[in-house]
Amino acid sequence: MTATAAPGPLLRVRGVHRRFGAGPSAVHALRDISFDVAAGTMVALVGRSGSGKTSLLNVIGGLDRPDAGTVLIDGSEVTALDDDGLSRLRREKVAYVFQTFGLIPVLSAAENVGAPLRLARVPRAEREARVELLLALVGLADHAQQRPGELSGGQQQRVAIARALAASPRLLIADEPTGQLDAETGLSVMALLRAVVESEGVTALVSTHDAVMIGLADRVLRIHDGHIDEVASPC
Repeated sequence: MTATAAPGPLLRVRGVHRRFGAGPSAVHALRDISFDVAAGTMVALVGRSGSGKTSLLNVIGGLDRPDAGTVLIDGSEVTALDDDGLSRLRREKVAYVFQTFGLIPVLSAAENVGAPLRLARVPRAEREARVELLLALVGLADHAQQRPGELSGGQQQRVAIARALAASPRLLIADEPTGQLDAETGLSVMALLRAVVESEGVTALVSTHDAVMIGLADRVLRIHDGHIDEVASPC
C-alpha cells in the first residue's frame, strides 16, 4: 500500500487573546491561545463552564473578534475579514451547531435542512437531493415532513446537524451540542458527529464539559481560565 501524506491543518489559531471589560475588573477570557486542527478530524474542546470554550469558538467562527492574534480557516484569515467577508465565510466554509437547536418551528425537518440551500439559490432538484441525503445520514429519512415540535430533543439536534451540513462546510463548530440531551441521546449525537466527519470529510471542533463524551474525538484540547493547558489523546 502506498503511504499518503497526513492532511495539513484546516484551522490555525495563533496567539489569540480576548478580554472583556477594562481595568481591575477585566475578564481575560482567552490568553495566548495557539493550536492547529488537521483537516478531516474531530477535536473535542474540554473545560468547565466559564473556562473560555464559547469565547474561543466565537472567535474562531468569526462571531467575535479577538483583541490580538490570528485565526485562519482553509487559508482565509478570519481575523482580517470585514463584515461581508465574515458573512461569506459563514455561508461557504463554517457551520454551527448549538445546544439550543435553533430550528424554525413552522417548517418541516426537510424545510429546515434545506433553508441554507434555498437562501443560496441552489436549484430545487439539487436542493431536494441534498436534503434527502442529509436526513438519511442523520437517521431521519422517515421524519422529513415532521415539524420540530413533533420531534424529540435528540431528533431536533440531528436536524440541526443536517442543516449545518447542507452547504458542505469545511469546518463544523459545535458548542455543547449535547447540553440539553440525556446521556444516552447525547452519546448518539456525538457518534453521529464522528460519522459525519468520516462520511462528509468535514472537520469538527466540538466543545463539551462531559469527559465521557470525548472518547470519539481524534484529539482533545483542554482549556482552563483562558489557557490551553494540555493537548491530549482521548482516553
